[in-house]
Amino acid sequence: MERLPFRATAAAARYDGVKPLPVTAVAENFRSLYNVGALFRAADGAGVERLVLVGITGRPPDRGIAKTALGAEEHVAWEYAAEVAEPLERLRAQGYEIAAVETGRHAVDLFDWAPRFPVCVIFGNELSGVSEAALERADVQVAIPMLGFKDSLNVATAAGVVLYELLRKHRRAVEKRPPLSARGRRR
Repeated sequence: MERLPFRATAAAARYDGVKPLPVTAVAENFRSLYNVGALFRAADGAGVERLVLVGITGRPPDRGIAKTALGAEEHVAWEYAAEVAEPLERLRAQGYEIAAVETGRHAVDLFDWAPRFPVCVIFGNELSGVSEAALERADVQVAIPMLGFKDSLNVATAAGVVLYELLRKHRRAVEKRPPLSARGRRR
């Protein structure tokens, strides 16, 4: 079987107008460097515009991050913030919808959620979830359906699920727009 990079396939043409994906992902107090690396890799694959690493979350360059990121940490824009409030307030002022990925009574199903791009998605600590400070600033809580015995996924796995669902939804929104004319205006 011949393996080709996705960008070399005919299917890649559907994504030409999608990148960068107007999504900023916040990693709030991740304990595991491997989860940070996996988040960089998922963010790179989905074409996310930026990561915000908050609190105790590890930052590149770090061997633990590099082990799972496999170079993605060198290609995804990122910033660090000691506390979650400042970057969330800044993103809100820039027009981002703020979404906390969290289970809860008021959480909407990820697959029913109609995000308003640009979007900021917050992923919380592996044990305690998204902080109260972040939840207070969120416009919406979004939950991944869990049908098994466990009620949560590994945070990096959850991030991959959410980022790719956002990519799918954004691509659909872009496809519904009229094509650009030669001068860059919508027809």
